[in-house]
Amino acid sequence: MLIAVVDGMGGGLGAQIITQLLHCKISKSNIIALGTNAMATNNMLKPGGIRGATGENAIKVSIRNVDIIVGPIGIVMPNALMGEITPTIAEAVMAAQARKILVPVTQNHVEIIGLDNQSLANLIKEAIGKICEQLEGEQDV
Repeated sequence: MLIAVVDGMGGGLGAQIITQLLHCKISKSNIIALGTNAMATNNMLKPGGIRGATGENAIKVSIRNVDIIVGPIGIVMPNALMGEITPTIAEAVMAAQARKILVPVTQNHVEIIGLDNQSLANLIKEAIGKICEQLEGEQDV
């Protein structure tokens, strides 16, 4: 199973997600770090041994073959993350056949009703739990 972690800005959320995935014993070879900029990609690659790529085209091409896409909810909103999520990136993420696990990080201009006010750490933990459930389901088949 191949997991794409998509993030922008400084890549902090993506880096935390990758760290948690590695604690869940998910192989580094099963993770791709996709950043909207070089800093985001670099920060997600810090654990070492993880493949990564940067930019709109790299994200668009790389997510075609993944099973799970995980990142902040902004990756499906054109012009989110201070404009780093281009309409092409948002469309590519949504058009991908992969399961999307999105962390509802607060956006200044978007309010998502019906969500509990949780810490980012808890949201990441919940996202990792969903990925682990998906992996366990795949192993049962």
